[in-house]
Amino acid sequence: MAVVSVRGTPNRNSLSTALIITRRELRDSLRDWRIIIPILILTLIFPFLMDFTATAARNFVLRFGGANAIIAERLNPFLLMIVGFFPISFSLVIALETFVGEKERNSLEPLLSMPISDGELYLGKMLAALLLPLSASYLGITVYLAGLYLTIGWLPELSLLSQLVLLTTVEALVMVSGAVVVSSQTTSVRAANLLASFIIIPMALLVQAESVLMFWGRYNVIWWIIVGLVVVDLILVRMGVRTFNREEILAKEMDELNLKTIWRDFWGYFLRPPELAIQRSQGAPARFDLLRLYTHDIPVLIKTHWLPLAVVLVTLTGASIFGGYYATLYPLPAGTLQLDTLPTDAFESLPNVDFLPHFSTVGIFLNNVRAVSLGALLGIFSFGALALILLMIPLALVGFFAVEVSILGYSPWVFLAAFILPHGIIEMPAAILGTAFALRIGAALVSPPAGTDVGQGFLLVLADFCKIFFFLVIPLLFVAAFVEANLTPQIVLALYSGR
Repeated sequence: MAVVSVRGTPNRNSLSTALIITRRELRDSLRDWRIIIPILILTLIFPFLMDFTATAARNFVLRFGGANAIIAERLNPFLLMIVGFFPISFSLVIALETFVGEKERNSLEPLLSMPISDGELYLGKMLAALLLPLSASYLGITVYLAGLYLTIGWLPELSLLSQLVLLTTVEALVMVSGAVVVSSQTTSVRAANLLASFIIIPMALLVQAESVLMFWGRYNVIWWIIVGLVVVDLILVRMGVRTFNREEILAKEMDELNLKTIWRDFWGYFLRPPELAIQRSQGAPARFDLLRLYTHDIPVLIKTHWLPLAVVLVTLTGASIFGGYYATLYPLPAGTLQLDTLPTDAFESLPNVDFLPHFSTVGIFLNNVRAVSLGALLGIFSFGALALILLMIPLALVGFFAVEVSILGYSPWVFLAAFILPHGIIEMPAAILGTAFALRIGAALVSPPAGTDVGQGFLLVLADFCKIFFFLVIPLLFVAAFVEANLTPQIVLALYSGR
């Protein structure tokens, strides 16, 4: 049977078309006792178990009085969150089989032959994987609240209940959307189940962090977690719709990791000019040309990456403003910084702190290279967010201390010109470029470059990052480290030591 590929922008009837797929999937799921029975057990029995646990724990801690009464009071919201989370944890089983399970059962090709867009098909399958576990979660929360009201007469405040319901919903959305992406990119249920650990482990860690916040009573932080999960879910849904391709699902026979092919493709992207990187023609240049790299490739890459560069610049500006704002909230006591009496051996007698680099050209250089490299690595697992955060921290500190010295009566402009500008004028452009291209690596998993799939798009942006990193960022960081270790101290001492 031929596969019909319908692409383009969905019309206003797209949601109704997607719901046709959703109803089909839900009907099939409700017929499978292997899905229904575990959900009913988790929904109806687990809340009573939690109620029994809560009663026993509450009676135990209340025996000691004092601060333990607070623990007993905050035990109910914590267990309510757990009751809502357990049924949605079962959603992975359904979501992971969304596409690859049907492929193994030989029922996928008729579905993919339907004359609907890839986006409608993908959203319909994702909603079907979400609705059943989420409904079970809401039912479990209702059963648990009814039990608490009948046994101890406790009901949460409306704001707390709304918060926990929203938290459960966005957690389910993240888990399901991530699992559907995995299901659409793998060729066997076994492989999908193995990759599910990349969803389960982060969510388990997040639930542990939420548990701590529940017992501390920091409910306002939960709202920020909800906002963050919504952003992650939007990213995952976009990633799934952007990378979903029905022809590739049927064409893939086996997941194979061919290192030789991966290296060949990466090296080809690295050697070719940016505008010819994705071309496979024999006429495209495929040799290393250092002169072309500096006169053509790097300028073109910087020009075409204006958007991540703008994002980094705006974010860093916000970080420095944020740091300055906190300086006004927490000013240093008078006399904390004595810049006008700075000793001439101030830089020679710096204390050795384990997490800070040795104040030398090599020490500063290696620390900065490690920071940019770590940002690129973490950006892969956080869609580029952690790469931004790593660079925001030092900029926030710069803004903080610039405002602090102003409060203490010194000129912030002289402070910045002495301590930051000499090496920062070289170091900051290098860090911004490295972070912008690291941000593009993370974004490539959500939105691969035009004309590439996820794998090839990732190799392409990784090759671009390597060009910028090895031939521009590293040389700039070395020059900046030399200036910071040798020239910046002299300028600082000339302005502040009183010589």
